Amino acid sequence: MSAQDTKQDEMEDSAAPLIEHLAELRTRLIRSALAFVVGIFICFAVWNPIFNYLTTPICAALSERGQECGLILIRLQEGFFVAIKISLMGGFALAFPVISYQLWRFVAPGLYKSEKGAFLPFLLASPFMFALGASFAFYIVIPLAFDFFLNFQQIAPDTGAAVGEEVESGTAGIAFQGSVAEYLSLTITFIMAFGLCFQLPVLLTLLGKAGLVSSRGLAAVRKYAVVAILVLAGIVTPPDILTQVILFVAVYGLYEVSIQLVKRIEKRREADLKAQGLWDEDIHGENAFEDADDEDDGGDLGR
Repeated sequence: MSAQDTKQDEMEDSAAPLIEHLAELRTRLIRSALAFVVGIFICFAVWNPIFNYLTTPICAALSERGQECGLILIRLQEGFFVAIKISLMGGFALAFPVISYQLWRFVAPGLYKSEKGAFLPFLLASPFMFALGASFAFYIVIPLAFDFFLNFQQIAPDTGAAVGEEVESGTAGIAFQGSVAEYLSLTITFIMAFGLCFQLPVLLTLLGKAGLVSSRGLAAVRKYAVVAILVLAGIVTPPDILTQVILFVAVYGLYEVSIQLVKRIEKRREADLKAQGLWDEDIHGENAFEDADDEDDGGDLGR
């Protein structure tokens, strides 16, 4: 057989697995898309109750001030696009378990048994942490933020609304008349921001599991992480100091938790290597399980 024939056979052998992988990927994507579409139709059928549930924080804040809860449509088509946005967000939430399962089925055959055992907990922890962050935003942060924003109202005496002290006669009243679309956008911004920020322990622990970061490295760059979190809080939240402080405290607390989780992974890896007789103090000793405040070696995130 000539060298050209041998090369051709090798190309055909390598092309066959690639085609199989692409076919498998197409199947997984189609199933994920179908689940997403089904979720969209389900949520579109009940978009109004979903929106009413999302208005719970603003209605509670207005009720405390003796005001009626009402949002307005500024544009004729605004209500329709609000329904579409709710359907898209809700459809993705409903389809996420199916999408995650399809992703797992596509990736799992290429992993060793030990790798599957390491990856699966993170796949399960990610939606849990997102739901935790979203719940924290909806039930704690959003009510506080809306209460803060509504304090800037200036209710005129003739409105009959009991909101703090009445303004002087002849002063223009400032009352909340929120747009449906603006309210939904603000609420989703809060939920998404906190949900994504709560992914930090999952991300850093996964990187620690892969050996890409160490607890000592994360502790060494703590001061830079503080600045980065402050910038992040200023970008993803509305411009009020209360919400930014809450997000900063929450994310920084998660950063400290991540350091401890990575440290546990390192200790477990050390114990496994010692049990196998593969631990070498000269090689592995620098994977510090020392106090996090020791920053003599600078900000190297690597091992």
